[in-house]
Amino acid sequence: MVGRTGVLLPGLAVALLLTTGVTAGAADWPKWRGPNGDGISLETGLLKDWPQGGPPVVWQIDALGEGYSGAAVSGGGLYTQGNVGGVEKAMAFKEADGSPLWSVQTHAGPGYTHGVGNGPRGTPTVADGRVYLEGAWGDVWCLDAKTGAAVWHVDMVKQFGGQLPGWGYSESPLLYGDLLIVTPGGQAGSVVALNKNTGAPVWRTDQAPSAAEYSSPVAATIGGIPQIVQFVKDGVFGMTADAGRLLWSYRHQKAQNSINITTPIVANDCVLISSAYGNGTGMARIATTGGQQVAEEEVYFIPSFENHHGGIIKVGDYVYGTNNQGLICMEFMTGRIVWQARGAGKGSLTVADGMLYLLGETREMALAEAMADGYREHGRFAIENRGKPTWAHPIVANGRLYIRNQSVLTAYDVKAK
Repeated sequence: MVGRTGVLLPGLAVALLLTTGVTAGAADWPKWRGPNGDGISLETGLLKDWPQGGPPVVWQIDALGEGYSGAAVSGGGLYTQGNVGGVEKAMAFKEADGSPLWSVQTHAGPGYTHGVGNGPRGTPTVADGRVYLEGAWGDVWCLDAKTGAAVWHVDMVKQFGGQLPGWGYSESPLLYGDLLIVTPGGQAGSVVALNKNTGAPVWRTDQAPSAAEYSSPVAATIGGIPQIVQFVKDGVFGMTADAGRLLWSYRHQKAQNSINITTPIVANDCVLISSAYGNGTGMARIATTGGQQVAEEEVYFIPSFENHHGGIIKVGDYVYGTNNQGLICMEFMTGRIVWQARGAGKGSLTVADGMLYLLGETREMALAEAMADGYREHGRFAIENRGKPTWAHPIVANGRLYIRNQSVLTAYDVKAK
């Protein structure tokens, strides 16, 4: 990776323009950060105010085991991962009532443990009757969505020499056309594209050797060039989708002990990224000349906006995310912090029907307006203390809010009546 000013890289051919190929209803949440991968639900007609104690519970199950994997909702099913009885598993439930559909073991040995952070973290991707997922040990699976039967399996550590991150593999794999993008990390190249039908490797980014971190790749078009953008230990970079050739790279982190979790945000030929632990939020402008790209300019660096695990969501001209003090609203193109509020404290968020769904890691859930003119809250409730933080991001799908709290998954009715 390059330093904070970027570096010009060799010219590259334009990547193939591919689509994600996700099959899901308009109100489904079939993958990490929702239908468009931006943390925003496509639903409307949701509650604008919550009653005291929160919206009504539709169903609740205590069957997920340890873990921080989010849920994917698609085609009447809900899919996630967890360490159940010390075994890492993928699980499916009926969206209607939470009843189990199937459960399959996804790692041959014991489930991943890390003190406060036991269990898998990645959110499955559901498309065309299949479930794609990545476990904490680096097992990548393609499963039949109806039965859980294995279509193919890849071990990123054994097959690609992947380097297990300190908190385990945490990314949610990206489906891009006929490719599944994953990040084993390592000196042979940090990112690998697999054939989604067979699991066979198609390309690897040998120009970007780096340890994997905890972010998930995104698909973007910058300067007219379709590409994959990923945030690894050494920084964020873009690569062509057809061959994984490096286009540009940018490192915003000043501290060497950064932990990089936030999913990159790409808009207006700019890339925004954030880290905690003595770092902050940085934006680079990507310039394109004759097919060559370079992170030519750091537009801004905001040390106080240290997003940890909760992600940042762009709504219009503004982004919303948390630091250790709470919620921040910042103008995307300038880095101007418009307002700060405690909200639900440090945590994660989702946007639906113009509202922020804020889940604090200390088990507070709040509803607020996604507006740049100030923080206005419209409801709050507490969830049960299960002894560990709530790090799985909330999702909104088909009129319901889903919250994972360790082994417990609760569905709340948030549809306006």
